[in-house]
Parts: sequence; C-alpha cells; structure tokens
Amino acid sequence: MATTNEANALAAIPAGRIAAIATFLEMRAPAPARAEAPALPGTIRMVERPAADWYLDLYRRIGADHLWYGRLVLSPARLAELLDHPDIRLLVLEIDGRAEGMAELDFRMGTACEMVYFGVSAHLTGSGQARRLMNRAIPEAFARPIERFFLHTNTLDHPRALDFYRRSGFQPVSQAIEIAEDPRLAGLLPMTAAPHVPVFSPSASRQ
Repeated sequence: MATTNEANALAAIPAGRIAAIATFLEMRAPAPARAEAPALPGTIRMVERPAADWYLDLYRRIGADHLWYGRLVLSPARLAELLDHPDIRLLVLEIDGRAEGMAELDFRMGTACEMVYFGVSAHLTGSGQARRLMNRAIPEAFARPIERFFLHTNTLDHPRALDFYRRSGFQPVSQAIEIAEDPRLAGLLPMTAAPHVPVFSPSASRQ
C-alpha cells in the first residue's frame, strides 16, 4: 500500500495520452568502437535525399512498437524539407537489399549533433547489428567539428536501449517526462502497435 507521500507523487495522465520517462545522454568526444560480431550480413551506407515513402516505411517498421510518431505528424512538404536538408544525414543498414536499421543525425545546431532516431528491425535485436550501426554513427557524427553528440531515449523504447547507449559511450545528463497524444488513437499507427502499452481511449473513459 502506498503511503500518503508516495500517493502525492503520482500524477494522472489524461485518457488518450501516452507518457514516458525520457533520459538525455551525450558524448563529448568519440568513444572507441565496440567489438563487433564477425561476418555480419549486410552493409551500412549513407542515403542521400531518401524518398518520403521509403523513409516512412523504414521509420514505421523500426519504430511502431516503440510508438515513434515525430515524423508521422509532419506534412509531406515539411518531411521532404527535412529529408533534403544537407545537415540531416541518414545512415542505413541494408540486408539483402532491404533497409533494416537507421541512424538519423541532425547537424543543424552547428557545434552539436543530435541522433534523432536510432534503431534496427525487431528481428535483429541481439544480433550485433545495432552495435555495428552505432560504431559507424559515432565517427560519422564527429567527422564534423562538433562539441557534443547527444540523443534521448525513453521508457517506451526497448528495455535495453538505455544500457546500450551507455555501453556505447553516452553519459546520462538529465531526465524529463514526455506526455503526448497516443499516435494509435490519432490514426498515425495501427491500434496493434506496441501491444505492451495500454490504450486509454477518451471515449472509453467516459462510459
């Protein structure tokens, strides 16, 4: 049973919203590459000006079960502008001609680079491919004269994501609470996405 103080620390989340604890991490100098499994299949390449449909297909396949939605709410014109921007770089892992991983780097701040999105397809979790992709992303970020490489993860991501980033050389620097409209209820993702995260429909809460 919660004490009064513990109960007072709880805050209700409105129906129709999702909430997560976000952890911000940064790297001030390139961390050494971690050992990779030998003979991993596929290649990693920089994709220049990816087509929006191709990009969104990859984005959804990697991010749907973690409720990624940031790129899904953009207008076609705004998304095209971002994908064409010379300071936004997309590293892609391809296996048998199919994109299976992404590391999206945003250099628009000049002295810092944000890794806006990073991940591999679910069936590659634990294969070593994410480590391989990170080993390429870190030197790619520091190939420009930046002072800080940073990202954030949250509790909707893979349960080992935070540990993975720390092992890759990122240091936690702060935390925040993220609350957003549930992208499934908004029609941005199927209702079957992220089955481990309950859906609290506003209409259902009024019944």
